[in-house]
Amino acid sequence: MAEKIAHTIHPQKLDDTPEWSAVEVSDDVLVADKWQGNTIDRSEMRMLGRVQVLRRNFTLVPMLGFSTVLICTWELLFANLLFALTDGGTGGLFWGFTVTIFACVFIYLSMAEMASISPTAGGQYHWVSEFSPRWCQKYLSYITGWLLAIGWQGAIVGLSFVAGTIVQGLITLSNPSYEPQQWHGTLLVIAAVAIAISVNVFLSKVLPMAEIPILILHVVGLFAIIIPLLVMAPKNDARTALLTVTNGGGWSTTGTSFMIGLLTALSSMMGFDCAVHMSEEVKNASRTLPTAILWGAGLNAILGYLCVFTLCFTMTDIPRLLESSTGFPFLQLFYDVTGSKAGTAVMAAIIIITLIMAVVSEVATASRQIWAFSRDDGLPFSKYLRRVRPGWNIPLNALWVSLGFGIFIALINLGSSVALNAIVSLTISALISSYIVSIGCLVSKRLRGEPLPPSRFSLGKYGLAINIIALVFLCPLFIFCFFPTATPVDKETMNWAIAMFGGITVFASLWYVLAAKAIYRPPVLIQNRDLQEVSEKNVHEVREEKL
Repeated sequence: MAEKIAHTIHPQKLDDTPEWSAVEVSDDVLVADKWQGNTIDRSEMRMLGRVQVLRRNFTLVPMLGFSTVLICTWELLFANLLFALTDGGTGGLFWGFTVTIFACVFIYLSMAEMASISPTAGGQYHWVSEFSPRWCQKYLSYITGWLLAIGWQGAIVGLSFVAGTIVQGLITLSNPSYEPQQWHGTLLVIAAVAIAISVNVFLSKVLPMAEIPILILHVVGLFAIIIPLLVMAPKNDARTALLTVTNGGGWSTTGTSFMIGLLTALSSMMGFDCAVHMSEEVKNASRTLPTAILWGAGLNAILGYLCVFTLCFTMTDIPRLLESSTGFPFLQLFYDVTGSKAGTAVMAAIIIITLIMAVVSEVATASRQIWAFSRDDGLPFSKYLRRVRPGWNIPLNALWVSLGFGIFIALINLGSSVALNAIVSLTISALISSYIVSIGCLVSKRLRGEPLPPSRFSLGKYGLAINIIALVFLCPLFIFCFFPTATPVDKETMNWAIAMFGGITVFASLWYVLAAKAIYRPPVLIQNRDLQEVSEKNVHEVREEKL
């Protein structure tokens, strides 16, 4: 059986490219038939040159909950309000979110099409390998895989850090004599990461069903917060709320301040590729993934707009919010409006809970991404990382690495919060760069006149225009990811994401030249489109199946 599997994985044998050891995939780690998905799922896995070792137990609604909660749009808009008020103010927040949503339409339409063409946990690095010109596909896909791996690992710590510091802010509000210490935040981050890892390890079988009540909390929780604000808070007039753009960062122009503040809105909508990295655990993946991505982005856009409108009209004393001892303007807003510390704590608890649940989903995404990249020998110790233990059917070793990475990065906060912020800030730039490269490769393939592989979600004749518009938005936003929040800049306020991004790129490039070039097997050499034989009868059968 092992020889048969190895033959399936390597339909395109190259003499200068070493094979992935078939020992790593043996009979005892294959999932039962009921977890292998429908006919099309199996056909696509054969085409991709992969073996089904994870359980396909996510359907549309759980995957919708998974992606929308992970992105946590309105929760991050509250949490990152300080940056939006510093650069842009209420008008900048409203129009920045509007620009973000417009951009996301084209970004996620492009991503949905690629997900339908190749529904694989590798995501962007796989698409880069498949769509880019042959002469550069191996290096580009390798660098994209590294950026994704580091970016998603950093996202785990980043969101845990936000949740932990909100807890510290609540303690400060309840006990003004409390003095937040860095080690307090570090312990809270480690606790959040440990909880997320534990859920992914010991409750993985029920995680899809757990996403449904969490999705309900994500939706209902927003209304539980904005209704008291809209009823009880004094209101700004429409001109002040929607048209006043401020430059609190001391930039030379208000336009620059607006672009930097726009990153607050952008960060609240980036990351729907999370669904793609779970694709080998999704039933009817090539149909479910595009739907989950687009519906999830749409739902979060609506919830985000409700949050933005509420904030713009109810924040009447912005200087007071910015000077809050809690460190979070939204906590001060809750307290000023309700006049109750208990009420503020309840409202904030909704945000904290959903953020921790988002960390659970981020752990799942990050572990699947490095597991997928390790299948192609993209990372050091790939033989260890790609192993799936019998009976578990989850990338357990990759989860342990996520735990270790999270604890290590959290401990950096004890020595320097600047270093921690630099690592965390890498997430958004890494994700955007992966979007730029993958969509750019898709544009390249279209411009070369090469037909795209068949898919169940296609942009058709509008595809090239949609892809190009997505790139027009992404490229300038990528540049502004590296700007500091305000001027003048010193070593404490500098945005060190550029150093982290450059460092990771240089390290990965050196590792590629010295070691990985000889062993990394890009996905395009593993898959075989000739095996993609999905008949109209099979498609009809899938449509009959219950999602």
